[in-house]
Amino acid sequence: MSAHAEREMDVTNAGRGIWLVKVPKFMRDAWSKKDTDAEVGRLTISKIPGQKTTSISFSLNEQYCTAHALPKEHKFISHDLKQSLGVFSLPIAPDSDVVMTAIEATALASSNVALEGQVIQKFECQPLMDERYLKLKLETKKKAETPARKAIPIDRPASVYKPKTSHPHKMAIEKQKESEGKKAREDKDKVLEMLFAAFEKHQYYNIKDLQKLTKQPITYLKEILKEVCDYNVKNPHKNTWELKREYRHYKEDKPAAAAAADDSD
Repeated sequence: MSAHAEREMDVTNAGRGIWLVKVPKFMRDAWSKKDTDAEVGRLTISKIPGQKTTSISFSLNEQYCTAHALPKEHKFISHDLKQSLGVFSLPIAPDSDVVMTAIEATALASSNVALEGQVIQKFECQPLMDERYLKLKLETKKKAETPARKAIPIDRPASVYKPKTSHPHKMAIEKQKESEGKKAREDKDKVLEMLFAAFEKHQYYNIKDLQKLTKQPITYLKEILKEVCDYNVKNPHKNTWELKREYRHYKEDKPAAAAAADDSD
């Protein structure tokens, strides 16, 4: 079942012919602001001598043109109608501020949709190249070229920021580098002694902690670590270094070693 209520359609004017006319944007905007029924212009249909076709022109009201700075004379250009078009009208709904009774709302909902006629001609309304039209196009072009944002002078700055060549946190880093000096490579055996001493205290270390303990360049330190350590890539000790099994001397390894000795006996 359809969600919309069925309505009857008023087809009294179904046989009436209607012109579909495309008007310029400036004319549409001016007409949409007009709230009176005063005359806006006149349509002239004239026959061309010796031809079957007719000439159609539209002239805006002089007072209306002056008030809105619009070109007065327009010509109608005919276009082929390649499809069937119709014009329908709906009941006029009251303003949102108007309070309606239940009976009035029901009557409005049951009002018929009307077919006002069928489109028999399709035209395009084009203004003639007069002084007003050229002035209007020039103003439109200038408006389009005007940037949405522009710089404007102010009496005094809202806030003043003094530029700095170096910031406190950067200065602290530079000072730390100067105090530590450039890391020099120690003898490999000495670095190994420091690493073994560190791994006697803890089983797992990340590279940054080992670099602080040994004070060695990270590339040089990694070369040594790859020889005596394994890098963990899985949890729970992911991204840490651990001594290889042959270099370990942990207490938890002793029971396993004792068990192996008993098996050999």
